[in-house]
Amino acid sequence: MKSIKVFVIDDSALVRAVLAQIIESQPDMTVIGQAADPLEARERMRDLAVDVVTLDVEMPRMDGLDFLGRLMRLRPTPVVMISTLTRNGADTTLRALELGAVDYVAKPQAGLQAGLHELAAEIVEKIRVAAKARVRRSGGGGAEVTAAQRVAPTSTAGRGVVAPLTLGRRPHADTVIAIGSSTGGTEAVRAILEMLPADMPPIVVTQHMPAGFTQSFAQRLDGLTALRVCEARHGMRVARGTVYIAPGGRQMAIERGFGSLGIVVNDDPPVNRHRPSVDYLFRSVAAGVGRHAIGVVLTGMGKDGAEAMLEMRQAGAFNIAQDEATCVVFGMPREAIACGAVHAVVPLEEIAGRIVQRLEERFEPERSSAERVAG
Repeated sequence: MKSIKVFVIDDSALVRAVLAQIIESQPDMTVIGQAADPLEARERMRDLAVDVVTLDVEMPRMDGLDFLGRLMRLRPTPVVMISTLTRNGADTTLRALELGAVDYVAKPQAGLQAGLHELAAEIVEKIRVAAKARVRRSGGGGAEVTAAQRVAPTSTAGRGVVAPLTLGRRPHADTVIAIGSSTGGTEAVRAILEMLPADMPPIVVTQHMPAGFTQSFAQRLDGLTALRVCEARHGMRVARGTVYIAPGGRQMAIERGFGSLGIVVNDDPPVNRHRPSVDYLFRSVAAGVGRHAIGVVLTGMGKDGAEAMLEMRQAGAFNIAQDEATCVVFGMPREAIACGAVHAVVPLEEIAGRIVQRLEERFEPERSSAERVAG
């Protein structure tokens, strides 16, 4: 019996037909409804038990983002955005993820029918992930909000705005915080960075995203946090108060050269099917930073990051995993916990505080031997 019930919303009859064909070809999913626009969808979905919605952006009568916002406020349902704008407008994609979409697929811009069939494996995989995702009500009116919204500052944060947390001690000069995330990770990363002060050690982030999206992601975060956020470029020297986002479609690592740490960006093959890969970044942090590192693995499907996070722990790093209750998808944290790589499992809204706490615990000035004996 097919278990995943999918509702398809797209103003193109061709796209609806192709998506229905792709979905119905799977043994574990079925299309239980289709609509050409959100208003039609609203009426047809009223009495249906829908597991996942696929949603276009540009449609008549109501924009897809408007519909998404209303859906997540009134009837939270896993949504996969399937739209050309998710390729052309990375800002639109990020806004959809902020509103509560689980994931996105970029429609081909030419050869639509053949192109969608080429994306069939990606589409059905993301529908399966979305069906297992945790979604919450968003917005006001007393509704439940996402973990990211719970920890966000009440004002529109920006550079120069004091973050809610402060760092009492200056950590070791080689300290690096490494963060890895996938499905649901854009908002989880934002939630953490918004809480961190401007004088943090360098932060390196691998979020599974394709080329063309990470620049917009970095720019968006740069305007929301007290930290400086940039898309990483090869040869950058890491600096305090700066966050480096791995470029979409490329691998990012850090390495030591001439006494300092720098960014490496290259076209090495995918690791765990991903480029950028969390394992690729974490392995370099284990080798180049060791005991001065803090690793954080956030929401995401699969196991990327787990093996290299264990290497980080064996090298002396302190590692944190997001807990199951606040993950959109618990796959990556679960794998890291299962292999023994993690020291602390923490709700999303507490991760920033745990990072700061660890910095102050781990990097407080060493006492002399005499002081230790006397103590």
